[in-house]
Amino acid sequence: MSNPDILQAALTRLDDAARHVQIDSDVLEKLKYPRETMKVRLLIRMDDGSRKSFLAWRCRYDDTRGPTKGGIRFHPDSTAEEVETLAFWMTVKCAVTNLPYGGGKGAVQVDPKSLSKAELERLSRAYVQAFASIIGPDRDIPAPDVYTNAMIMGWMSDEYSTIRGEPHPGVITGKPIALGGSLGREDATARGGFYLVKHLTERLGLPPEGLRVVVQGFGNAGQHAARLFRSIGAKIIGVSDSRGAVYAPGGLDLDALLAAKTQGRSVQDAEHGGKAISADELLALETDVLVPSAMEDMIHEGNADSIRATVVLELANGPITPVADEILAKKGVIVLPDILANAGGVTVSYFEWVQNRQGYYWTLEEVHTRLKTIIEREGDVVWNIARDKGVTLRTAAYIHALNRLATAIEAHGTQQFFAS
Repeated sequence: MSNPDILQAALTRLDDAARHVQIDSDVLEKLKYPRETMKVRLLIRMDDGSRKSFLAWRCRYDDTRGPTKGGIRFHPDSTAEEVETLAFWMTVKCAVTNLPYGGGKGAVQVDPKSLSKAELERLSRAYVQAFASIIGPDRDIPAPDVYTNAMIMGWMSDEYSTIRGEPHPGVITGKPIALGGSLGREDATARGGFYLVKHLTERLGLPPEGLRVVVQGFGNAGQHAARLFRSIGAKIIGVSDSRGAVYAPGGLDLDALLAAKTQGRSVQDAEHGGKAISADELLALETDVLVPSAMEDMIHEGNADSIRATVVLELANGPITPVADEILAKKGVIVLPDILANAGGVTVSYFEWVQNRQGYYWTLEEVHTRLKTIIEREGDVVWNIARDKGVTLRTAAYIHALNRLATAIEAHGTQQFFAS
C-alpha cells in the first residue's frame, strides 16, 4: 500500500457516518489521529554473518475502550501510513463487535520469503525487543497478519516472557495451541464472514442452495473461506493468488488447489479442472459472492464497474477504495464491510486473551458458538441501521461503531460538559 493519503481516505468513512448521528466534536477530534506511532530500525545478524536493518512500526490508535489490539505484518511495501490506517480500522472493528479493546497495528518492511527460518526468528524476536515497552497484555496485544503466523507469534510471546522474566501468554494472540493459543483461531477470520453470509442469506437475496463463490487471494483467509463455503454445497468457481487466477463455471477442484498451495505452488499449477484467467477477469466473473481476501485497494475506480457479484464479502482489510464503494452502491452490489465481515479474527483473538488470563481453555464448539453469536448479533444491528437510515452496510457499521466509541469518549466529559 503506497498511497500516502490512505488514512485520510479511511477517515472519510468516519465523516460519512458522523452525519447520521448526534455526537460531540470531541469524539471526532480524538478519532482523527493515532494516539502514538513508534518507528524503529531492527538490526539483525544474517546467516552469512552480515548485519541488515529493517524498518518497523507499532501504532496504538485509540485505547478509550481498552488495551489496543492488532496484527503485525511482514511485507516489503509496508509504510507508516498503512500501519496507522490499519490501526484505525481495528479501533472501529473492535467497537462494531463490542470487544473491550482499542485498535493497534504493527509492521516490518521486509520480504519474509527472502529470509531463512533462522533469520525470520531473529527478526521476530528483535521486533519484540524493540517494542517491549509499548506492548503488554494490559496495554497493546499483537496478533498475526499478512505473512506472519502462529510460529512467529510463539517466538514473539517467548521473547516478551524472557524480557519480563515470567510467562505472559496473554501478550500476543494467534499463538500455537501448545503455547496458549485458542482452538478455532486459525480459520476465525473466514468463519466470521461465512457465518455472516449464512445468517443474512435471505436478506442478501442469495440462493439458499448452489451458491457460486469467487475467492480473490488464496492465503489463510481465502483458503478457509473456500473450505467453509464448500461445506454447505457452494461451488468455488474462481480463485486467484499473487501468481495467477483460475476459473471453472461448474466448480474448481478445491482439494487440488489446497494441495498446490501447501506445496508452495500457484493455483495455476494445480490440476484444478478449470482454465487460467487474468486477475482482472476473475474480479469480473458473474457470481453470487465475491470474497476479496488479499490486500488493500484491490477493487478501485478502474475495475469496480466490471464487478458482477451480488455480494462482496470483505475478508481483507480495505480491499475497496471509497470511489469504488460509490460505484458498487450505484450498481446495487451489496458490500459486507471488512469491519464486520472479517472481525472473526479479532473476536477469537479476544477469546484467546480471555482464556490466557483465566488459565482455563474452551472447547472448539464453545469458540464457534460464541463467535457465531457475536457475528449474528452485530450483523443484525448493522443491517437494521442500514435499512432504517437508508445507508450502505459500511456506513451503517461505522455508525454502529461510532455510537459505541462516542459513548466511551463522552463518558470522560466533553466540551459541553466543561463549558457549562
